[in-house]
Amino acid sequence: MRLQGIPKAKVAKELGIHDVGRLKVWVRKYREHGEFGLMEHRGRRKEYKDLEREVKKLRLENDVLKKWLEILAREGKS
Repeated sequence: MRLQGIPKAKVAKELGIHDVGRLKVWVRKYREHGEFGLMEHRGRRKEYKDLEREVKKLRLENDVLKKWLEILAREGKS
């Protein structure tokens, strides 16, 4: 692999990266996902799961309240 004709070892040395393999991983991530691939993602999944659970809980509460209002409306009309 070369970066614009420059060997990865030279690029790593110029950037002060001691692990040439790390540079290779970063380049692969950038090629596959662009800038998003280089962003830190650790720990974020738990936050997303918690938000998904909260949304599901709130939707369920809304559905229950809608049903309750329907029942009250039917009983009031009888």
